Amino acid sequence: MTCKQCGADVDAGAAFCQECGATLHPSTPKAVGVKTKTGSGVRGDADDAEQILWEGRFSHRAMIGSWIAAATMTLAVLIIAAMSSLSGQGWLMALLLIAAVWLIVLVRLLYRRMSIHYLLTNQRLVHERGILWRRTDRIEAIDVDDVQFRQGPIERLAGVGTIHVISSDQSTPQFDLVGIEDVSRVATLIDDVRRKERRKRAVHIESL
Repeated sequence: MTCKQCGADVDAGAAFCQECGATLHPSTPKAVGVKTKTGSGVRGDADDAEQILWEGRFSHRAMIGSWIAAATMTLAVLIIAAMSSLSGQGWLMALLLIAAVWLIVLVRLLYRRMSIHYLLTNQRLVHERGILWRRTDRIEAIDVDDVQFRQGPIERLAGVGTIHVISSDQSTPQFDLVGIEDVSRVATLIDDVRRKERRKRAVHIESL
C-alpha cells in the first residue's frame, strides 16, 4: 500500500504513514446527539429536549371583583355628594377619593402583571415573582403530586381562576398560580405533564 501524501510503502492495515504521519483511512463519522436545554450531556432522542408548553401571567380578568368594587364605590360617592349638596371643595375631595381608589386598583393590577410569571415545560413548572427582588421556584414535573383549581362565581364568568399545586419538593410543597386564564385547560395540561413524566420514568402514580 502506498501513502498518497509522500509515496512511501506502508502496511495495508496501518492507520497512519510511518514516514509523514498522514491518515491513511477516513475516520468513521460520529453519531450526533441532541443536547437538551436543561441538560447536562448529549442525548440521542430529540423527544427528550425540554420544550415550552405554556407561559402565563396574572390576568387582568382576575381583577374583575376589584373593578366592580371600585365602580360601586364611585357611584356611591357621587350619589352621596349629589344628595349632600357639597360645595366646590367638597366635590373636589370626592373626586380625589374616587381617583385614589381607581389608582390603587390600577397600580395593584400593574404590579401583579409585571411581578408574576409562569412557565410550564415538558419537564418542570417554573413560578417567578417579584420585580426588584425576584424569586424563582422550579418544580420538577415528576415531583408534582396533585393539581387542583378553584373559581368563585365572578371568576367563572370572567374565565379565570387559581391553580393549587401540591408537590413533594421540600422547598415548595404547595403554591398557587393566581389569575390564570382558561384555568381548567392549564390545570389539565400541568397534570398531563406530570403523569407523562412519571410514566416515562416508570414511577407508579398511585404509590406516590
